[in-house]
Amino acid sequence: MKSARVVVLLIALGAGGVAALLATKSKAPAPVAAPVKTIDTVEVLVARADIGTGNVVKPADIDWETWPAAAAGAHFITRAQKPNAPETLAGAIARTPFLKGEPIRESKLIKADGSGFMAAMLPAGMRAISVEISPETGAAGFILPNDRVDVIVTKKSGGDSNETLAETVLTNVRVLAIDQTIEEKNGEKVVVGKTATLELSARQTEILAQARQSGHLSLALRSLADANDQEPVRTGVTIVRFGAATTAPR
Repeated sequence: MKSARVVVLLIALGAGGVAALLATKSKAPAPVAAPVKTIDTVEVLVARADIGTGNVVKPADIDWETWPAAAAGAHFITRAQKPNAPETLAGAIARTPFLKGEPIRESKLIKADGSGFMAAMLPAGMRAISVEISPETGAAGFILPNDRVDVIVTKKSGGDSNETLAETVLTNVRVLAIDQTIEEKNGEKVVVGKTATLELSARQTEILAQARQSGHLSLALRSLADANDQEPVRTGVTIVRFGAATTAPR
C-alpha cells in the first residue's frame, strides 16, 4: 500500500516537472532594447536678438547654442574653433541684418579697425557720395538704407523757350545711409531725411557731380522686384513742354 503511494507520488512529481519545463520553453523571449542612437552636436554662435544693419554688436546680442553637427555650416562660428568669439566680435558692426536665432557669420560683420564705418561698408572699387534731399525730392521720406533708387536731374533748357528737361542720369543705385533729423510739421514730430549717401563707382560719382551742378536732383524709389538690374546706366532725356512730355533721342 505504501509502495503504491510512493509510485503515485513519483509519477505526480515527474508530471509536474515536465509541465514546468514545457511552460518555461513556451514563454516568448524578452525583447531586447534597441540601442539609442546619439547625435553629434556642436555649440554655434547665434544672435540672441535681432541685429539691424549698421548696429554695433553687443555682448548680450550673441551667445552659444547647441546645434546638430550635421546642420552646422562651414562658415558658422563654433565654440570648439573660436571659444573667445563672443568677446572678440563684440563691437563689430553688422553689414547685413541678423534675425534672432540666426548663426553669426564673420563675413556679415565689419571690424573697421579705425578706418570708419562707411569706408568699411563700401565694396572694393566703390565710392560714397552724399546728395541733399527733401520730402519732395526723396520719396516723402520712405527711402531707407539698402533701398535702390534712380537719380533724376531737372533743369531749364535755357534761352527764351519755356522747356524743362528731365534726365535720369543713374538707375538702381544703392542707398548707403540716410541722415535723419526730427522736425515739426503740422504740430507733429516727423522724421525727415536731409542727406542721402549713395554707393557709386568712380565714373558714376563724376556723372552725379556734373548733374548736381546743372540742375535739381531727385531720388525715385525703385521696387524690390527691380533690384536684379545691378548696373546703374544713363537713360534718355525727357523734355517737358508746357505740361506735354516727349522723349528726345540722345
